[in-house]
Amino acid sequence: MSGDWLSRRYGALVSALDGSDTPTATIAEAVAAVERAPGEESTWLALSVISGHLPTEHEVQTAHRTMELNGVRSVIESIAAAPRGLGALRAPNNVEVLRNAVVIDIMHTAETELATGIQRVARETVRRWNTDHDVVFVTWRDDRRSLRRLTASEHARALYGTHATTRDKHVGRMPIVVPWQGHFLLPELAAEPWRTERIASIARFARARSGVIGFDCVPLTSVETVADGMASHFAWNLGAVAHMDRVASISKAAGIEYGGWRRMLAPTGIPGPRIETVFLPSEAEDATDAGLAEFKELIEYNESDPLVLVVGSHEPRKNHMAVLSAAETLWNEGHRFQLVFIGGNSWNSRAFTAQITRLHSLDRKVLSVSGIADPLLWAAYRLARFTVFPSVNEGFGLPVGESLSAGTPVVTSQHGSMREIAELAGGAVLVNPYDDDSIAAGMRSLIDNDLLIAELRVEALNHPTRGWDDYAAELWDYLVTSD
Repeated sequence: MSGDWLSRRYGALVSALDGSDTPTATIAEAVAAVERAPGEESTWLALSVISGHLPTEHEVQTAHRTMELNGVRSVIESIAAAPRGLGALRAPNNVEVLRNAVVIDIMHTAETELATGIQRVARETVRRWNTDHDVVFVTWRDDRRSLRRLTASEHARALYGTHATTRDKHVGRMPIVVPWQGHFLLPELAAEPWRTERIASIARFARARSGVIGFDCVPLTSVETVADGMASHFAWNLGAVAHMDRVASISKAAGIEYGGWRRMLAPTGIPGPRIETVFLPSEAEDATDAGLAEFKELIEYNESDPLVLVVGSHEPRKNHMAVLSAAETLWNEGHRFQLVFIGGNSWNSRAFTAQITRLHSLDRKVLSVSGIADPLLWAAYRLARFTVFPSVNEGFGLPVGESLSAGTPVVTSQHGSMREIAELAGGAVLVNPYDDDSIAAGMRSLIDNDLLIAELRVEALNHPTRGWDDYAAELWDYLVTSD
């Protein structure tokens, strides 16, 4: 039995290196194939195919040095003889070398129905790529050392965020996939050290052109606003991105952050990736009558109290405590409005929850809801008099673009990507996110001034829209098609 699976893996290695179709091969033929193409890239491929595990850079370098000292055969024999925890299996998994394919790592987005900003971008993008191009979606196996194709339910979650109704069977027996040549793309954030150190190795050795969506460098530039440990994990992400070919930043502001990081690589001798901005779209969906009715019921909507909407997770960077402070100032001045937050609790959100509870005890009209479907979100944007998004740092600030594309004015930060969106689309009042009085002044101007609201709505609605189809096509052209 061991000879059968080993001969298939030797055949896969020979086929990948020679460009042939060799179903099975001997160890002598595998050794000869590696010797005909000496180098760390062939070493990486040999380790990946024969062991079934994607090696780290250190493992590749160690094995390659051993090959140079003791010969290729010594390393291949040691890999084939090493225990790999296969005793519980009747036969080891097949290995599928994906030659010249566009391989897309979409692990997080395939695991959950949640729709964070990053996952929303990933889903909207890969759904269109799946329709328009020949792609292979992959995720990481439970061993955290190898890749496999998505199951049917994971594929549905990755593209549509659908809930799994059946349990995936025989996942552990699915073939191990090894990307070789072609393209390796990462449209989401990978921050796990075990994952990123292997992605770095793919980028260095798999002879594939690699690319990633550059969302932001917030864990480094605004470290005080992220959860403990995120900065160090993000550093691992950048360690992998350093070996990639291209970064598609989602805004000019994000591109500036990545550009600054790339300049820091110069003393290491690593050139870093090419960085260009592929600006995210701002495309509104229609609000249905059913969605409007359901959302009105959910928040107990009263037309006499204008709706002020805040979209985003409750974490320090989003600045929701400042919004609550500004809102309380306005309520104390006698202004009437209902404040609704849409977004789930994130790290360090206890103070936000406590403040909501205190304001409820004062009969203030404030509500926090989470986990709502897209039809209700777009109903909320349409119902709102204006939205508030005074984040201290964003790679893009998707709720700003969504609000403006729906024709709803927004109070947002006067710097970074949020200013970019506002200057491009119009329809915004810019404030200092570090100044509660500035936020209150921005909100006050839109509560009091019907003429200003009307002018900003016209600005937002008259701006030409750029949709997800455009974004996905431009991103594909930059990461895959263009030289």
